[in-house]
Amino acid sequence: MIKKLTIFGVGLIGGSLALALKKAGVVEQIVGCSRDENHLKQAVELGVIDDFDLDPEKAAADADVIFLSVPMRAMEKVMRSFKSAVGHDTIITDGGSSKASVVEAAKNVFGDVPANFVPGHPIAGREKSGVTAAIDSLYENHKVILTPLEHTHCSAVERIAWMWQTVGAHVETLAVEQHDRVLAATSHLPHVVAYAMVDTLSKTTFVDEIFHYAAGGFRDLSRIASSDPTMWRDICLENKTAILEMVAAYQRTLDTIKMKIQTDDAEGLFEIFEAAKTTRDSHVHLGDSKTRP
Repeated sequence: MIKKLTIFGVGLIGGSLALALKKAGVVEQIVGCSRDENHLKQAVELGVIDDFDLDPEKAAADADVIFLSVPMRAMEKVMRSFKSAVGHDTIITDGGSSKASVVEAAKNVFGDVPANFVPGHPIAGREKSGVTAAIDSLYENHKVILTPLEHTHCSAVERIAWMWQTVGAHVETLAVEQHDRVLAATSHLPHVVAYAMVDTLSKTTFVDEIFHYAAGGFRDLSRIASSDPTMWRDICLENKTAILEMVAAYQRTLDTIKMKIQTDDAEGLFEIFEAAKTTRDSHVHLGDSKTRP
């Protein structure tokens, strides 16, 4: 049982966790904190949180668990805002998509990453954002990756793993660098590609016709371009090294495809497409759940 959970950033991710924990009956009190009082009042009215406080220190006081669900570039500022209220047994965790930057932020604030800090990343989401998009089933049958450090307390890791398992998630662990490289490939690059594709098409002279006649393939590819721009701006900047590596690799493949189209290399195009189809078919199965950042 969690006696008091404090959530910084009661949007889709934090709000869905709150609803799921309430549904499971494993939390006594959930307190929200952000700079927007109207937003927090709405979260209370929707039953997502029980109470809120605009003062980070008051919100964090006596919390068993603090969950950070704010944009990546706000992590350090938010940690600093409640630093003095963190108790000896308080467990801090987060939902950020880039773990190296979160670890660095914690070091900047606390001098070193606290032993009760468990970096985490729920691989789930929706294109909609904000507390009104929160649902209690968001994490069911989705992965949550924890990236504890060598000195992270095992008890803290176990408690956060239990929290996520309670809401139906499958918990796995990765090293910080491994997480950031894997997510750059599986999540961050696809979002960059989707944003780039929609932005490119929006600048054509026949944009209305493009969207009018868009079929399922376009909708599937462009779906994630409806994700929160602020969140994805921060992810790109906070995981820039790994993302730039993947963008460069993708550009090389696009250049190869472009060259084969220019030279009417039908066999070469078929080989690339067939290899891609074979790879996807062997790793992705019908019925797999959709994931996010």
